[in-house]
Amino acid sequence: MTAVTFDERRARQVLWAACVVIGLGLYAFVLRGADQPEDPYIQPAASTTSLPAVPPPGDPSRVPLEGFDEVAVSVRPAGDADLLSWCLLAARSAEQRSRGLMQVTDLQGYSGMAFLYGEDVSNSFYMRNTPTPLSIAWIDAAGGVVTTADMAPCEDRDGCPTYGAAGPYRSAIEVFQGDLATLGIAPGATVLVGGTCAARS
Repeated sequence: MTAVTFDERRARQVLWAACVVIGLGLYAFVLRGADQPEDPYIQPAASTTSLPAVPPPGDPSRVPLEGFDEVAVSVRPAGDADLLSWCLLAARSAEQRSRGLMQVTDLQGYSGMAFLYGEDVSNSFYMRNTPTPLSIAWIDAAGGVVTTADMAPCEDRDGCPTYGAAGPYRSAIEVFQGDLATLGIAPGATVLVGGTCAARS
């Protein structure tokens, strides 16, 4: 049997204490989730602008455009007017955004279409194969209106005019030409895109 010196005993005690501390730390951070909710999730960054909650918008008889989602939009027009809310078709994927309102002449109960991006972009829009005159508003991450434009129809051909925002934007809203005012979307308005529309009948 090998004799254990005082220094060796002390080293073993320190090692044992360190293991206990590490074990408790792992328990707290891994097993208990570091005091987070039982089912933690990543929360989206808080918007710099918030609007009061409103009932879900939307015509119950609306008919979705095949291949598209829908999204609620809340608008606080300039001058602190009453809050407005609308239900729009939602183009979330690159394929949906590329198609947009091509060949559409009837929105079937929707107020327009929202093009949604996960980050600031500066892409231009065009009206190829789009028979209906449209108006567009580009919206920044804080809900501000970057700029608006009217867009003329163009045949299914190369060389259609392009329309761009005056700066980076996070979403764009297309409506039949002249309808932005009806939605309250104009410079100075706050536009928050996101939420659930009313149930369809």
